[in-house]
Amino acid sequence: MASVRIAEIGFWVAAALIAYVYLGYPLLLALLNLFKRSVKASLGYTPAISVLIAAYNEEEAIGKKIAQTLALDYPADKLEVLVLSDCSTDQTDAIVRGFGDPRVRLVRMAQRRGKTHAQNEGVQHARGEVLVFSDATTVYHPKALEYLACNYQDPAIGAVSGRYQYFDTEGNSPTGMGTIVFWNYENMIKMLQSRLRTITGCCGCIYSVRKAAYTDLADDVISDLVQPLQVIRKGYRVRFEDRALAYEETTRSTAEEFSMRVRVVTRAMRGLLSVPDLLKPWKFAWTSFQLISHKVLRWMVPILLLIMFAASGVLAAHPGFYRAVFLLQALFYLSALLTTLVPLHRKFKPLGVPLYFCTLNAAALFSVVEVLRGRKYVVWQTVRNQS
Repeated sequence: MASVRIAEIGFWVAAALIAYVYLGYPLLLALLNLFKRSVKASLGYTPAISVLIAAYNEEEAIGKKIAQTLALDYPADKLEVLVLSDCSTDQTDAIVRGFGDPRVRLVRMAQRRGKTHAQNEGVQHARGEVLVFSDATTVYHPKALEYLACNYQDPAIGAVSGRYQYFDTEGNSPTGMGTIVFWNYENMIKMLQSRLRTITGCCGCIYSVRKAAYTDLADDVISDLVQPLQVIRKGYRVRFEDRALAYEETTRSTAEEFSMRVRVVTRAMRGLLSVPDLLKPWKFAWTSFQLISHKVLRWMVPILLLIMFAASGVLAAHPGFYRAVFLLQALFYLSALLTTLVPLHRKFKPLGVPLYFCTLNAAALFSVVEVLRGRKYVVWQTVRNQS
């Protein structure tokens, strides 16, 4: 029957693309790395650094963040901290002004236009040769700045990303374990990309850019993806420095994770659309290959998952392989649904992995719709300040 044949083709095409995204691409990178010798940058190069912290109503965290940044292992006379207040309405600005250290400065926006705009403005005030972008709640490893900075002794390097290390303080986050597993996987891919030549996206709460390579960006794009891409367009490489650690707490609910992922992915999609030439293999062969494999195809995964599920459902009419695959998918999605309704992850943490996978892909699908609708995400809300 024609319908069965179409279902089989749809199933295997979708399954092959999903397998390539999650397994084939990283394995290809690992294989190519066998023929590439990698040498880590040695400590000792310490250019002047400006740490830029975008903040909106961060009175609970900003004081601790500034103090922790000033205490990092980096020459005091080569470090400054700029807090970019996006029209905060709480005590954030007052706390920053209250620091007696001349290395700490407040840059308040004239109007609220979001994180990317705040970073653009902050760069105009920064004195450092290297710009480090951070969030108000992120904790850095004591040597994080030293590890980022030492890579800039190579003039071919235009940006350097640090590494996320997520943690679930109370162990109650339904997507906590999924977040930790996924970002360890992402860090592995970034490391493999970097060893070959360049990464195409940085970790948002710990990445740095050579000031001479910085590009002002549109308010509605995500800077930790588009800024590195602009750096690549200028002829530089972007390196992943896995020794520069940033510790970040996982979100505390599925709804919070979904909302955050939709905002991030929508801004990432709009950002990639702003640099279409980087998707042209005849102009940027390696960069376009990475972006298509690691971004475009991954954003297509939720559609591929739906095709695979529907096709196996059609083919499950008869016992055998397709019925087994259909039932396994149904069980996987059912476990994710149950974990959203009942806190089963508190008894068996691996259940957080299916839930995070489904949340991530549901957010990607919703983001595609948002982009097609012309929706823009510019400003953000501090979750703990929401009612």
